[in-house]
Amino acid sequence: MPVALACPIVLTAAERERLKKMAYGHKTQHRLRCRAQIVLHAARGRSNARIAHETGLHLDTVRAWRGRFAHGGLSALADRKGSGRPARFTPVQIAGTKALACQLPAETGVPLSRWSCPELAAELTSRGITDTISASTVRRWLREDVLKPWQYRSWIFITDPDFRPKAERVLDLYARTWEGEPLGANEYVISADEKTSIQARCRCHCQRRLHTIEGRSGKENTGWHPAHYTRPNRP
Repeated sequence: MPVALACPIVLTAAERERLKKMAYGHKTQHRLRCRAQIVLHAARGRSNARIAHETGLHLDTVRAWRGRFAHGGLSALADRKGSGRPARFTPVQIAGTKALACQLPAETGVPLSRWSCPELAAELTSRGITDTISASTVRRWLREDVLKPWQYRSWIFITDPDFRPKAERVLDLYARTWEGEPLGANEYVISADEKTSIQARCRCHCQRRLHTIEGRSGKENTGWHPAHYTRPNRP
């Protein structure tokens, strides 16, 4: 029985450069990387059996993608339209899942403090948004938009009615402004954050006493990093 000859592959400079990026790119999908490697090996004149041995792919897979490139070029390496299993969930259902995850369970009448993927999957089914759905599918949808409702913290939302005037003072200091006047060249803003691994201890050395503007000598409950402003005595 005659053996079928492998399709010869001849690449242009542009095709070779594109295939190299696909074969060795860190962000290239695995299936596209394998297809590009098959074509690059074939362009070196190697047999299908040798390519299958070096890449660890099945001989039929190597033969199929080598033939598709020989007849269709780079565009033939992409997935064909309609290939694979049809989508089970619609974009509207996915958007509804993400919208539900962005709401507090208490706002929707669910007696929970935070959402988890299994609880979201059960709630989607009970509301009729989707049919039976797994927690892993919900997790994959939320990961697309970096949504993590189980890490929700209530302090993200401001409840202090005086937050705006307090925040304005801090923001003005970041912009080197105090009470509407720009700070001078010898005036400084010191912003510090607590470090739990370092304990507050008594001063070991005396420091020159600085005149502190009233209202800036202590921490303010603004929800921002504590900021301390000192203005030295002027002659």
